[in-house]
Amino acid sequence: MNTPFPRTPRMSISQCAAACAFAFAAFGLCATATAAAAEKHPKAEKVVKASKGKKARGKKAAAVEEEHALASTEPDPDLTGSVTVDFDCELGNKVTIYTNEADSANIALRWKKRLHRMTRVGTSTGASRFENTTFGLVWIGIPAKSMLLDSKANRQLANECKNAEQSKPVVTAEVGATETVGTTEKL
Repeated sequence: MNTPFPRTPRMSISQCAAACAFAFAAFGLCATATAAAAEKHPKAEKVVKASKGKKARGKKAAAVEEEHALASTEPDPDLTGSVTVDFDCELGNKVTIYTNEADSANIALRWKKRLHRMTRVGTSTGASRFENTTFGLVWIGIPAKSMLLDSKANRQLANECKNAEQSKPVVTAEVGATETVGTTEKL
């Protein structure tokens, strides 16, 4: 039989597997050598650090732009006829609450030079809880203290916030008094 093409020798399965293993090993050595060379080169290190810094700054800039966009869409709360209560918190933080007797469902909260409208959320414990879902702010007030939380970042913004009334020392009952039926006598 006359074939136009010469016959090529055939490779066994074991020979094919050995050739593939050799190729993968060679590729692995080349890739790690290239990566090691790029990491040790001083100029490459500067480029890598600069690109990481740009990404981090880019995320911060994007967060600031998003916050400014949210601030422009939220209307400013009306403070006419409001009662102002200043809170001093841990680490020197300050929070101001503006309440209006006509509207008990909302308050205005000043935090870091920005005014936020907060809406009351019911609780089973009796604590005062106000939220601003746009910015993720949560204000929780109990008789002993209040705190401001960031629900988007899951962290505390201000803790141990106390107004002038809460900062007063607690007055205890007189030590020498005993109670009898309907009257109080001193010993």
